Amino acid sequence: FVVLGAATLMDIAGFSMAMGAFLAGVMLAESSYRHELQADIEPFRGILLGLFFMAVGLSFRINVVLDNWLLILLAVPVLMATKSAVVYGLCRVAGSSHSDALSQAFLLSQGGEFGFVLFTTAAASGIFDASTTSLLIAIVTVSMALTPFVCMLPPLLLKNDDQEELDEDFEGAEDAEVFMIGFSRFGQVVAQILLAGGRSVTVIDQSADRIRQASRFGFRIYFGDGTRKDVLEAGGIAKAKIIAVCTNKREITDQIVDMVQVEYPEARVYARSYDRVHTLALRQRGVEYEIRETIESAITFGRKTLEGLGMDEAQATAIADDIRKRDEARLQLQAVEGIAAGRELIYSRPMQPEPLVKPKKDAAE
Repeated sequence: FVVLGAATLMDIAGFSMAMGAFLAGVMLAESSYRHELQADIEPFRGILLGLFFMAVGLSFRINVVLDNWLLILLAVPVLMATKSAVVYGLCRVAGSSHSDALSQAFLLSQGGEFGFVLFTTAAASGIFDASTTSLLIAIVTVSMALTPFVCMLPPLLLKNDDQEELDEDFEGAEDAEVFMIGFSRFGQVVAQILLAGGRSVTVIDQSADRIRQASRFGFRIYFGDGTRKDVLEAGGIAKAKIIAVCTNKREITDQIVDMVQVEYPEARVYARSYDRVHTLALRQRGVEYEIRETIESAITFGRKTLEGLGMDEAQATAIADDIRKRDEARLQLQAVEGIAAGRELIYSRPMQPEPLVKPKKDAAE
């Protein structure tokens, strides 16, 4: 209904119905229904892709390529290089690593399929003539055809960052009480505590090297992408009492938390937070428990430093507890008033205790 309604409105406004459907798809892709929509569309995906590429092939004119091969030879690399640079820059600004940003840049370097709709509409409106439209369509089509070969470049450019992949085999995965996603330094410590407490844990991670190293110490880690619903289901997430999201990238954590809360609304989600802003975002998402990855270690480090400077252990512990309470109070204020709230709770200079002055005797005495 949303797609048809948007397409109809765009048609009434004089625009392409395809543009309306595209905009509706973009909005739905960011909604809480995106995972359900993806599952519903999946059976038709192959047919629709086949029809799309058939349409692309029918609109492709070989004679246009032959007549303008020099222009196309120059335009296609410029298009792909420009788009790759823009995508890489946006990914880096959004916090992606160099390797992830580079991979995304090469993957999305081709001209978009919506260009066919725009060029055809422009030709129908008299903005472009038929030859210009055919030339632009040819440039986009050639860039699409080159994309599989361009995607081979990131592994060659990132030889030192290659990540080996293993088979997603969940044979032997038990119905664990805790389903842990991510087995970095944080997750490893958490897993040890849970196992020491006699609790069963299923752990998945996407790093083959990390899984291999963990196996040397007796850990049974399963390889899998924690952002994929089918992987989580294969690992037994539906039967877990607590889902522990211990990934070390904020965007991945957010993606997993959003999906889990949509697909498993009754699940208890515990999450590793990246920083204060991320903590507030996770609380707003409704996770049952979150903790910043450095808060407790920083408090302990500060307490031990005070003790190293000669302070009594009880006094140093009391100060650490006070800092912990102040931090929580700031978070509660920031959740309501914004990130700038609670500044008065921060110690920004050394606190000097008031000197004890012995009271003077009354003059009458």
